[in-house]
Amino acid sequence: MPEGKIVKALSGFYYVLDDNKMIQCRGRGVFRKNKITPLVGDEVVFQAENDLEGYIMEVKTRKNELIRPPIANVDQAILVFSAVEPDFSTVLLDRFLVLVEFNRIEPLICITKMDLTNDEQQRKIKIYAEQYTTAGYKVILTSSETEAGVELLSPHVNNKISVFAGQSGVGKSSLLNVLRPDLELKTNDISSHLGRGKHTTRHVELIQIGNGLIADTPGFSSLEFTNIEAEDLTSCFPEIQRASENCKFRACLHGTEPKCGVKKEVESGQIPAYRYEHYLNFLQEIKDRKPRY
Repeated sequence: MPEGKIVKALSGFYYVLDDNKMIQCRGRGVFRKNKITPLVGDEVVFQAENDLEGYIMEVKTRKNELIRPPIANVDQAILVFSAVEPDFSTVLLDRFLVLVEFNRIEPLICITKMDLTNDEQQRKIKIYAEQYTTAGYKVILTSSETEAGVELLSPHVNNKISVFAGQSGVGKSSLLNVLRPDLELKTNDISSHLGRGKHTTRHVELIQIGNGLIADTPGFSSLEFTNIEAEDLTSCFPEIQRASENCKFRACLHGTEPKCGVKKEVESGQIPAYRYEHYLNFLQEIKDRKPRY
């Protein structure tokens, strides 16, 4: 039976790409019985009734998957955050980064709307960019309006499945329109009443950009650490992971434990205070989570 990749899921149909041919498929009833939901990015075996329609017969083993947005087999997460409108949020970025790190997906931070910043805002963003770079992340500063910095994204996209994720209204669709102008994706301005973006992307779809595939996903503003345990959190902060090698106790969670290598680096300024504060807040959130049975 032929095999392909799901590149779009919409209204109960799965659009499978096989040798540049798109087949509209439905999932087998057994998937629902076994609580299997095919996802965009899945490699699948399908049975074609004709050149346009068929049924998905098997979903191959995934290397990773995200729940919000629902997508599988992601190589890279391009986390798109605006410098302003809405204002850059380190706490929201760090929530995204934790989820991405936990799922073993390579993150790339893309800060948009740099053309809208004044001198002071630009200075602050560049400091944040330097701090995240020092932590171990790739950071690109861009503007969809002037197209500055967008060319730096292209090499990172080739030969990968990437997911564009971030708060709504930060300019994900605008950025994709610059990378591939023929897309003409719908964009919306910030809601003046709510002070945040209006959702313009309603479903997950893989879009061909150069030699890579990018998923433009619905914006979302909250992330829950549903499957992350307290002892997992250290590995989701690269600089904290490195500093933890100098902790006296192997099971150190870098809170109240004595002779903690992480706290020493926070005190010396090697780890930014806000990153450590977010780590502690996330740790407490995980500890306070209701147990699952």
